[in-house]
Amino acid sequence: MSKLAGRVALVTGASKGFGAAIAKGLAAEGAAVVVNYSSDKAGADRTVAEITGVGGRAVAVQASVSNTNDVKRLIEVVASSFEKLDILVNNAGVYTFGPLEEFEESEFHRQFSTNVLGCLLVTRACLPLLGEGGGTVINIGTAGTTLNLSGTVLYTATKGALDSITRVLANELGPKKIRVNSVNAGIAFTEGVTSMGMTTETDFVVNLTGRTPLGRIGNPEDIADVVVFLATDSARWVTGQHIQASGGLR
Repeated sequence: MSKLAGRVALVTGASKGFGAAIAKGLAAEGAAVVVNYSSDKAGADRTVAEITGVGGRAVAVQASVSNTNDVKRLIEVVASSFEKLDILVNNAGVYTFGPLEEFEESEFHRQFSTNVLGCLLVTRACLPLLGEGGGTVINIGTAGTTLNLSGTVLYTATKGALDSITRVLANELGPKKIRVNSVNAGIAFTEGVTSMGMTTETDFVVNLTGRTPLGRIGNPEDIADVVVFLATDSARWVTGQHIQASGGLR
């Protein structure tokens, strides 16, 4: 029997990259999935089509996670479509890299609004749906919070905040039978990474690959498989953890 049969999951930022792989991974184990997206409708529809094409259940819902009204509408769709929620994956995130000299206040607010505020707004809105039986919240962080790479100060700061949110909410929501963990991903080839012009030949990528004990760059499925584990009863005694899914890079 599928490990997540009868359960409902919401994955934010699921039109591509980690989010799409996570949505498909959860669906493959039997979960019905709400595929959230901000602007990439075609990508979200593609994720839904891949899930329903093999007999799964999924719906796409547009919402900006940093907008309170959008989040309210998103949760209303979850409730009307499936009546409950068991799994929340806070995956939506934005990033740019660059030296401190190029720091812009507008970019600070963009990244913190999506990566930090968005996680808090969505998690808070989902609490009534998680109900008496509890559930699991899985935040997608980064191995960058231990790598401390030059040029990533804004993004790393947002994910450092997410690390703290994970542990605080694990304590706060534990009495409600809600587990809270994060999967801190190492560098992986996604649409976002390739859109920045990075390839296996880029110095930044070559350097990190050389420092990775398992000797390769990750892919979205590497992260999705860890998320699926945390969503199942196999992880029923796991909360407040930052699981570094980075091939050993730290």
